[in-house]
Amino acid sequence: MISANITASLYLVTGILFIMALRGLSSPETSRTGNFLGILGMTLAIIVTLLSLGDINQIKENIIYILVPIILGGLIGGVIAFRVSMTAMPQLVAGFHSLVGLSAVLVG
Repeated sequence: MISANITASLYLVTGILFIMALRGLSSPETSRTGNFLGILGMTLAIIVTLLSLGDINQIKENIIYILVPIILGGLIGGVIAFRVSMTAMPQLVAGFHSLVGLSAVLVG
């Protein structure tokens, strides 16, 4: 649906947003802005990916592969995070980082 040049330009914007998000997450004072920029970058990346597929039928076929894991992971992560006390938060973050590593292994 969108040209390759526009797609590449928008991916460049998402990359810049991710870099700015990492910079924002480097201090507690700017962490809210960093989180927002990261969310904005990922949302834009997903939208650009779907729009670059071209045909509306391809978008309908492939959106389930994006939305189902996002919803499922969000629900599971939300339930776990609400049940954990603040004193156990470092262990929770370590566990979530382990799951990120497992995801990277399974994808790669």
